[in-house]
Amino acid sequence: MTTTATLKDKILEELDDLSAETLTEILAYVKSRKPSVETAKDSAIWQAYQRSKQKRAEVYRRLADS
Repeated sequence: MTTTATLKDKILEELDDLSAETLTEILAYVKSRKPSVETAKDSAIWQAYQRSKQKRAEVYRRLADS
């Protein structure tokens, strides 16, 4: 069975021979794979807004009609 530490060691060994340009591309890829905390916060805020909007749809409609 391969452990996370073993996989990280293997990755680090393979990275030793790569060019700076390739390492830059790999870093960008790795960063893109990590979930963004800011995106999660924005998503939670957006979902809360949508729930509020649905909950108060009648109030908003009456305000728009007046």
